[in-house]
Amino acid sequence: MLELIGSGLVSMWLEMAGVHIKPLEPIDVLTLQSNPSLIVAPDPNPTGITTVQQYLQGLANSRLVAANTVHSQGIWIQSGPMLMANHQGTIPLPAASLTKIATSLVAFKTWGPNHKFETLVSATGSIQNGVLKGDLVIIGGGDPLFVWEEAIALGNTLNKMGIKRVQGNLVITGNFAMNFQRDPLLAGQLLKQAFNHTTWTRGLTFQYSRMAKGTPKPQVAIAGTVKVQVQAQPNPQQTLLVRHYSLPLKQIIKEMNVFSNNDMAQMLADLVGGHFVVQSTAAQLARVPESEIQLINGSGLGVENRISPRAACAMLMALQQEALTHGLNLADLFPTSGFDHRGTLHARHIPAATVIKTGTLNEVSALAGVMPTRDRGLVWFAIINRGPYVPTFRSEQDKFLQNLLKQLQIAQSVPSVLTPHLGINYVPQLGAANRNEILFKS
Repeated sequence: MLELIGSGLVSMWLEMAGVHIKPLEPIDVLTLQSNPSLIVAPDPNPTGITTVQQYLQGLANSRLVAANTVHSQGIWIQSGPMLMANHQGTIPLPAASLTKIATSLVAFKTWGPNHKFETLVSATGSIQNGVLKGDLVIIGGGDPLFVWEEAIALGNTLNKMGIKRVQGNLVITGNFAMNFQRDPLLAGQLLKQAFNHTTWTRGLTFQYSRMAKGTPKPQVAIAGTVKVQVQAQPNPQQTLLVRHYSLPLKQIIKEMNVFSNNDMAQMLADLVGGHFVVQSTAAQLARVPESEIQLINGSGLGVENRISPRAACAMLMALQQEALTHGLNLADLFPTSGFDHRGTLHARHIPAATVIKTGTLNEVSALAGVMPTRDRGLVWFAIINRGPYVPTFRSEQDKFLQNLLKQLQIAQSVPSVLTPHLGINYVPQLGAANRNEILFKS
């Protein structure tokens, strides 16, 4: 794209559209490539339109969609200020987990990439000879990725403080979830089990085996039961013991999108104010009409979640723009072909260095993202297919991107703005002991 800018080709295209601008400096490329409102002219090169027409005709010929239902398929392709192709691109369609793009955008804008959710642990009694003579109280702070490993590390921290037995109950208060279980009573029962290795199941033991070698097995035996308390703040009779920090938000968002985790997405959406807030804020940040983002939740479960292909691209561009201000990019927040080999990228044949978000329901298959090319720089795309042949839709989407890349040529190198900062197939360290801050000194 830098070569195109330098050659004046973009300026020529803009002049063809009747728009006169000063010559662009290379630093302006990021703005051009990441500004969702900057559509000033259709691309004079028919590559995008031709590829889309061939794709839709192929769907009809293979009877994946009936000829009279091609209108229910939505596609938007954009490069910088150039609209390369548009088929029903401004019509909100059932977009499944493309909804998580909206949730990611609003959460990132609300808290920033390094925000950590806090879970507090307190006690209602004294600690004597390894026994807490009272209740152990968990005050949840909305951590959407508090899982077995986090609980094991927290149990080890309590052991380090000298607590091996709790005479009272395990009390759950605040916004606490564990293993994506948002019912506080059930989440508390999971936590109680994790704290005492003598009660572990085979599945929990397997999760422990994936932790750092030499990690101790916690033994905090709780004599009482799990209780749920509505009050979310510690009272004066409680002594704060530990502050547990979640992974930073940028890693939480990445894990959510790599595995398209519905529970994590819903928890984040609830924390920012619910799906109406996600819907309106995402539309505002992406500079698209709110009618193109219609949500009933933050995860994408249900065909009532409708997003236009244009809005999907615009939200990704807005998130890229926001990430760049923090020294990050979309590849730090979404799965990227060639860098991530987990989750929704499994068994896909996406062009290398393409950042994607998938979406799947019974009769919906969606794919949105950004692909680097030689001739058009960053190409933003969204494809929403409707019909019962979801696995075939996926393979056809992959072929579509491969065909488009063949026409636009492979980028000479992976651009820095699509390179994840944590490297190839990075997996965050769950259960890190240094995210447990001991507050009480005996």
